[in-house]
Amino acid sequence: MKKETAYIKLYKKLRDEILSGIYPFGSRLPSKRQISEDLGISVITVEHAIELLCEEGYVNSVERSGYYVCYKESDSFSPASDSRQTYINTVRDIREHAEESSMFPFSVFAKTMRHVLTEYGDTILIKSPNPGIPEFRMTISDYLARSRGIAVSAEQIIIGSGAEYLYGLIVQLLGRDRIYGIEKPSYEKIEQVYRANDVDLRLLSLGNDGILSRELTATDADIIHITPYRSYPSGVTASASKRREYIRWAEDRAGRYIVEDDFESEFTPSKKPDETVFSLSGRDNVIYINTFSKTIAPSIRTGYMVLPKSLLPVYEKQAGFYSCSVPTFDQYVLTEFISGGDFERHINRVRRHNRNQ
Repeated sequence: MKKETAYIKLYKKLRDEILSGIYPFGSRLPSKRQISEDLGISVITVEHAIELLCEEGYVNSVERSGYYVCYKESDSFSPASDSRQTYINTVRDIREHAEESSMFPFSVFAKTMRHVLTEYGDTILIKSPNPGIPEFRMTISDYLARSRGIAVSAEQIIIGSGAEYLYGLIVQLLGRDRIYGIEKPSYEKIEQVYRANDVDLRLLSLGNDGILSRELTATDADIIHITPYRSYPSGVTASASKRREYIRWAEDRAGRYIVEDDFESEFTPSKKPDETVFSLSGRDNVIYINTFSKTIAPSIRTGYMVLPKSLLPVYEKQAGFYSCSVPTFDQYVLTEFISGGDFERHINRVRRHNRNQ
């Protein structure tokens, strides 16, 4: 686990003080200079921490006045802050960045493929265990812990050939007799997969920071499928308030689940990745999904979902018999690419590039 930088520690401290009510909604944070003097840290460190709070929707900057808390625990609907809206509007479409071949270290990836062929030999011909090979699942577990704040065991990770395949597995897991809610608008294949599985579907309209609160409160859905970071095609990113509103919705009634689709969030131009609903929840009611089709290439048809521990026995019964749909060779290549650090170097290079746009 990488050592946390000073500004991340301060960010977490201020965030937790906002969440606990030490700084309630509408209150003004101490000045950057005051925080610097009180804690014995540099003003630059304080600036970086407060920038993150602004980006994630905890505070707003008011010109010539300071920073004011805009996070409200009891808010049924908290509009995105001016700074967050500006941030969303000025970020270039990240999809274009990932498609630029110059951004991906293809030669390194090719070298990794050759290394796997040489070192693993005919092991790549052995059929993968149904959830995926153990080495790959453990590598993803380690990656999520150090990069996304998601602490899970390898057994909670299920490998599948892309997000669309995993959407179908979720229906198999949770059942067709449930009511599913999805964002409106959303990535068209999300709706297509759910309709192909013949489930009762609700379309929940997006506002400027996520599903409109009045629709979330009124829905009879048992499961909501959300894309908190840059929902496609709207580009809407859920604020800190909205992410916690989703969590409260799931906690409000037994049997509710959230499917968190974290597509392309690694490429955020923010100085730290947005917090995931999975890591914020602390409950067994969020299923996390991500893929490598954006971070590496569309041809890499490999994704994974992280299940709450309480759903593992259900998964074994309902869907555990499905064979892994990702070739063993591909899994070993990604294992080596991630564990050797090349994947995260690529992510960090793209994020730096995006921040400079």
